Amino acid sequence: MKFIDQNLPEAGTTVVVGLSGGVDSTLTALLLKEKGCRVICVTMSLWDGKLPGLEDGKTFHDSCYGPGEIEDIETCKKFCAEHDIEYHVIDVKKAYHDEVLEYFKAEYRAGRTPNPCIRCNRYIKFGALHLGIRQLNIDYDYFCTGHYAKIVRPENGLFGSDSKPCMIHTAMDQSKDQTYFLYRVPSDILEKVRFPLAEIPKKEVFRMARERGLAAADREESQDFIPEEYFDMLFSDKPSVPGDIIDLDGKVLGKHRGIEHYTVGQRRGLGVSSAHPLYVHSIDAKNNLVVLASNDDLNSSALVADDFVWPGNVEPSGCIEAFVKIRLASKPVKAFIERYQAAEGESFVGQPWKIVFETPQRAVAPGQSVVMYDDGVIIGGGIISKTFPV
Repeated sequence: MKFIDQNLPEAGTTVVVGLSGGVDSTLTALLLKEKGCRVICVTMSLWDGKLPGLEDGKTFHDSCYGPGEIEDIETCKKFCAEHDIEYHVIDVKKAYHDEVLEYFKAEYRAGRTPNPCIRCNRYIKFGALHLGIRQLNIDYDYFCTGHYAKIVRPENGLFGSDSKPCMIHTAMDQSKDQTYFLYRVPSDILEKVRFPLAEIPKKEVFRMARERGLAAADREESQDFIPEEYFDMLFSDKPSVPGDIIDLDGKVLGKHRGIEHYTVGQRRGLGVSSAHPLYVHSIDAKNNLVVLASNDDLNSSALVADDFVWPGNVEPSGCIEAFVKIRLASKPVKAFIERYQAAEGESFVGQPWKIVFETPQRAVAPGQSVVMYDDGVIIGGGIISKTFPV
């Protein structure tokens, strides 16, 4: 399949930039202004201050959700004032609470491993934030962020159709590629979205930022969501329900403190003694069990995913081959993708698909996303529901 790069914003166009205060979004805004665009910057306000446990003085330093947001907004205001850029703060607290925080807790409590960044991109950065921009009556030609990705269109119709939707292509700097996090953003939203850093390596971004005297060039990169050590605070709204930790044969190895504290592939913090390393193999939410196994037992030959999104809502008519990723840090692996027929007692969101790996994959976690690529372009993705052992 061949794809055509979509043009970046031209001089004279109005561009809204999602500004976090970090080096990527800050440089993006300045490059567009230098190009002759009318730039308007907007920052999301997520932090509601309601998370318990902050009384002890602990903070969520440099995370995207936390009291550090106040300082970030001041940094953004200062940058925009220095460069004569219109600036707005858009309140998305309720949407973030409902769509990200509650989802995050519910998934863990259901024995699944959520991905809050994917959820945030779909419903907040490219959802509630856009609604807030419209409510401010801001008319714009493009919406840009500092994500490392690129917008393209297929040269011919997608999957044999006449549709040529906007699609997401991997960035030139593969070490910083963020397309996995963006796969659920709908094609109609992508029509106006552009990523000016798509063809710029991260090292060059820092060099260009320092060359322009941007303070963000010396700032630490933010963490995703909140640090793991603060998860207990997030889950303190309900008491954890302890249960058994077992092996694959059903032998009780110990006690867990609540399934929301565990995820597939985890090794540390299990509180179980063994002659050989053990990892979380699976989580049985129905019976409140955490199942451990050796490393080799974590391999899967295939998975079933549901709740799929397809570019332009164009679904393949039959079986396809693609390269897939089961987590951000995993290398793409070739796979065969086919429709899955639900067995008796199984239920899925929309049409489920079975994905058979050419090479077995380790620690495939239900709740995470499987994203499919063709020549570096996302052609679809869904939420992992179940796995098949090797």
